[in-house]
Amino acid sequence: MINRRHLLTSAATSAALASLPMAALAQGRKDGVVLAMTLEPPGLDPTAGAASAIAEIVHYNVFETLTKINPDGTVSPLLAESWEVSPDLKTYTFKLRKGVKFQNGEPFNAKSVKFSFERAGADKSTNKDKRTFSGMESVAAIDDYTVVILNKSLDPDFLFLMGQATAIIVEPKSADTNATKPVGTGPYQLAGWNKGSSVTLAKWDGYRSAASVRMKKVTFRFISDPAAQVAALLAGDVDAFPRVTPRSVAQFKANSKFQVVVSGSRAKTILAINNKKKPLDDVRVRRAIAAAIDRKAVIEGGADGYGVPIGSHYVPGALGYVDTTGINPFNIEKAKALLAEAGIKTPLELSLKLPPPPYARQGGEVIAAQLAKIGIVAKIENVEWAQWLSGTYANKNYDLTIISHVEPFDLGNFAKPGYYWGYESPQFTALFEKIQNAPRAADRARLLGDAQRMLANDAVHGFLYQPQWITVANKNLKGLWKDMPVFVNDVSVLSWS
Repeated sequence: MINRRHLLTSAATSAALASLPMAALAQGRKDGVVLAMTLEPPGLDPTAGAASAIAEIVHYNVFETLTKINPDGTVSPLLAESWEVSPDLKTYTFKLRKGVKFQNGEPFNAKSVKFSFERAGADKSTNKDKRTFSGMESVAAIDDYTVVILNKSLDPDFLFLMGQATAIIVEPKSADTNATKPVGTGPYQLAGWNKGSSVTLAKWDGYRSAASVRMKKVTFRFISDPAAQVAALLAGDVDAFPRVTPRSVAQFKANSKFQVVVSGSRAKTILAINNKKKPLDDVRVRRAIAAAIDRKAVIEGGADGYGVPIGSHYVPGALGYVDTTGINPFNIEKAKALLAEAGIKTPLELSLKLPPPPYARQGGEVIAAQLAKIGIVAKIENVEWAQWLSGTYANKNYDLTIISHVEPFDLGNFAKPGYYWGYESPQFTALFEKIQNAPRAADRARLLGDAQRMLANDAVHGFLYQPQWITVANKNLKGLWKDMPVFVNDVSVLSWS
């Protein structure tokens, strides 16, 4: 347990306050709001990068999708007014909203949908959900406002996936520059990006429902340090901090100036293991690592108690969830025996790359201490987010890392060749194909249970916990999402009371 997580000394508060720019008090301006984020995105095009911070700024704000994911996980129309699904669940006919324009004046129509999806599934695509779009047999623009998508196989979550940030509809002429000059159909436009500090969005008066949008200006500030996060909220420099570090929740709950929202999630925080690296390619070594981890201590130390233990890459509340925490339970002696059985001579040195979020940095210290008890020396290396994306994620230059995968339906990553954790199992890939092609919910639930058990038995990772997200905000700010099935900040619905 890391006791210092409960402490916010006056010196730390003073130092954090001194480092923050003054002004930015949005409460006094009833047509503006300042939100804070832990991480700054590398760009603003969610089709070009894996960072969830991209969608936190642009999803539903600048860019829109055919469907919209709601806080409760349901799906409703957005750029598509309606749709029909064929009996075999492979063909989707979308009727598009009329009278919609992109922010550069170009019309939104079936051709732009066809362009967006074919681009997302192309050979050179860097879309993290490329599999979804390359799985489209055809995308046909029947007329300006009718699109027919024929999928190679059925996907029971297809309408949900069409509401994720990776499925945004882009304007063809501006598509290649969306990372720095995003052009969408949403209610906001990029007004400025002060690298290292903030992104500002301005209300777009050409939006089809501009009259319903209350906030004329939205600023996203990037504050990674937990003490500075608290200081910014207390000083009123930010109005809301979705997914704030939960370290100081108690003091905000006791302060009548704030509201504290505890949200459910579909995220999975894991100790990711590079399955291609020796000796981590030996399942006995991976099982030893899993058995050395006390999940409850990690939740307490890394997430300040806000989490639910998981034993596989799946969370309570999702279709077909089974409790797999008993497959690799915390057992130090078993972990030592597994290492010995694998012929590992201790101490075994492994790298542990930790990105900036406090859950990773705090949790990494806890896990390193736990692994030390079985003779594994986890050499901690704190890396910035850009380093993690390029070195760990893209180049697979790591042994262990702690990361939270926030997408709800991402079991397909375990069937993806060349994915950063190096797990390649023909058995799992075949099982995942069965899941994707099972039309009945009961069959999918049974197969999903099999998939969870397979990942747990293969000890692909040290599966840690399902996080609960904490939002701290000014008590007068209305419209915040209660639950967060996907990472978005839907600012067009925000208002001041």
